[in-house]
Amino acid sequence: MAALKIKKGSTSHSAYNLRPTFSDVPESHTLAVLVDNEPGVLARVIGLFSGRGYNIESLTVAEVDHTGHQSRITIVTTGTPQVIEQIKTQLGRIVPVHDVHDLTVEGASVERELGLFKVAGTGEKRVEAMRLADIFRANVVDTTLESFIFEITGAPEKIDAFADLMRPLGLVEVARTGVAALSRGQD
Repeated sequence: MAALKIKKGSTSHSAYNLRPTFSDVPESHTLAVLVDNEPGVLARVIGLFSGRGYNIESLTVAEVDHTGHQSRITIVTTGTPQVIEQIKTQLGRIVPVHDVHDLTVEGASVERELGLFKVAGTGEKRVEAMRLADIFRANVVDTTLESFIFEITGAPEKIDAFADLMRPLGLVEVARTGVAALSRGQD
């Protein structure tokens, strides 16, 4: 009978080693959570994050089914794949939670955010702010002789880029809605 030799340094592929391997590199994930629209649900979801030291980068909540009294919570958080899996599992255990979807790994999704930017300036800075706003398709929703308020909608990266360009032109204040996201396709 021939002996099986394994070369030193080679990897063996065993059927017993089926656990997924997780990296230690933090990743940003967008989670969509469908919950009952009742008092205290948001506090319980947020408590899960704060109690374990997880950070929430963006949070949006709105009722999406008036007759069924259900709300959708969209959370953008960062963590290692192992931490993200733990968050999803723990969210699913909360009683008023109906569904937890990780839009980042479930396929293509559309993410949008709305931002309001107050930019103060006169002369050339004012002209340049208007020119950039036009390029970014931002709308002027309020104006005075000294300032504008721009409204812009798009991917979070677009909102960030607009803010970076407006800072040297007199950016005074920013308000952002947080990410709203849906998976693409029929499902």
